Amino acid sequence: MAIDKHTMFVLDGSSAIFTDRTIVGVLVGVANASGGAGAAVTTAVTFAEGLPASYAVFVNPGQDATWYVSAKTSAGFNVVLTSRLAANSVASGTFDVLVVA
Repeated sequence: MAIDKHTMFVLDGSSAIFTDRTIVGVLVGVANASGGAGAAVTTAVTFAEGLPASYAVFVNPGQDATWYVSAKTSAGFNVVLTSRLAANSVASGTFDVLVVA
């Protein structure tokens, strides 16, 4: 059973959207398609519940690829994977996502 926590510290200088709570979302094993050499692969990511208006996204691509997030909304966002080497391609597989607000 989860342990209910009631204390939260926000570091000075942080962009604290919520000062009374932390919102966390985790998706493990989000499937991505493969791409051609040097091509980017875009995967839409959604959660069963809506996301807050402002949030941070962290991605573990699970392969030798760079990533960035685009089209962030309260419904979800896109994760774009690109191979680190232009001659290589993004392999089909999975990546993990952590959302924090």
